[in-house]
Amino acid sequence: MKSPFSKNQSTDEIEKHIISKIKAYSISSETPLSLDPLIEKIGDAQFVLLGEASHGTHEYYTWRAAITKRLITEKGFSFIGVEGDWPDCYRLNRYVKGYPKAGESAHEVLHYFRRWPTWMWANWEMVALVEWLKQHNDPLPRENKVGFYGLDVYSLGESIEVILKYLKKTNAEAFLTAQKAAACFEPYGYEGIDYTRDSQMVPKSCENEVVDLLKEIRNNISRYNTDPETGFSTEQNALVAKNAEKYYRKMIKGGPFSWNIRDRHMVDTLNRLLDFHENGAKAIVWAHNTHIGDARATDMTKHGMVNVGEMVTSQHENKGVVKLGFGSYKGAVIADRNWGDVMRKMNVPQGIEGSWEYLLHKAGKENKLLFLDQFRNEPVFDTPIGHRAIGVVYHPEREQLGNYVPSVIPRRYDVFIYLDHTQALNPLHIKPDGHQVPETFPWGF
Repeated sequence: MKSPFSKNQSTDEIEKHIISKIKAYSISSETPLSLDPLIEKIGDAQFVLLGEASHGTHEYYTWRAAITKRLITEKGFSFIGVEGDWPDCYRLNRYVKGYPKAGESAHEVLHYFRRWPTWMWANWEMVALVEWLKQHNDPLPRENKVGFYGLDVYSLGESIEVILKYLKKTNAEAFLTAQKAAACFEPYGYEGIDYTRDSQMVPKSCENEVVDLLKEIRNNISRYNTDPETGFSTEQNALVAKNAEKYYRKMIKGGPFSWNIRDRHMVDTLNRLLDFHENGAKAIVWAHNTHIGDARATDMTKHGMVNVGEMVTSQHENKGVVKLGFGSYKGAVIADRNWGDVMRKMNVPQGIEGSWEYLLHKAGKENKLLFLDQFRNEPVFDTPIGHRAIGVVYHPEREQLGNYVPSVIPRRYDVFIYLDHTQALNPLHIKPDGHQVPETFPWGF
């Protein structure tokens, strides 16, 4: 990877200047207990977007959980929206809100997360957070219970299956429409990648079927009231089916098309949840740094890509948006070497020379909290610096070839938490379900 620094100055001079500024502005934060300055900084913001530099790092989950708990108890946040599938996460939502027949424990409910990469949500770190959320909600009235929702678009087959099961019991006419949509996807085993490949060879799509399904559900939305959120959830599953069909159809063309469909779906879902909760609802989002950091501060923009951080900031800046990124210098991670492979623990090598992680480490080995607005008047930080991003597929030996995103860090995030040494996540499942492999942008975020 080329040096990110100006050719008019020596690398050593610029590194020393950046390191001195990091030392001057950073706050030592050795544990999640040292979060008072962050909570004060968040203030009355309506959106807090919590990133992660990988989907398999223990500390990213535990620190985000600690921040989330304080936002809920001290700032009155209404729900958590995550980079996860709607059907699985809605099952969790029913559990934490104490709905009937919602499961006996977080461990039981999280075992339903069978789609690869299972470790993203089916892990012991999430068990702890979900049980805390259930206990927090139990004494509260229904309207004050904190929700847990999936923002992602992958669950094509699962969402249609949920709709079929529900409509079969409640609405025979809508059930027939749902059957037509299901029949269209059935030859592909409800798998998006098979649908993508076949629709390129045969000019037939299931677009009309999922659009009709959405219309039918919206026309009958008032009838779906078996729990306080069933109507919303049924409509959301239809929206997932509609947008997933579009996502998979565009994916084969490459470029930014499928990425943008996915992130726009996440933001649309977030906005729908805000409207549903009403009365100034406040949202916490958990997603990879590549989603929550502002795309305009990276090279994503020149590739025609938008992301959650950019769109939420543009749409809601007047309501207060705080984007918080995470990163670490070295450690271990849970990831795969190939799509649908058996998960494994991998070593994360030291951040490469000149990278954001390298500079933070050179500024001191302690964990750090940085409020990045202090860096925005420093011209040296306007130069893109490589910032590590680890996907669900990871090859540590190839890090320099594609794991660093050139970033103007103070404009990508508002806050950054640096953890010098991190550990691997603790999964519940030992092996993934190889039949449920989502297709993502090539980086696997």
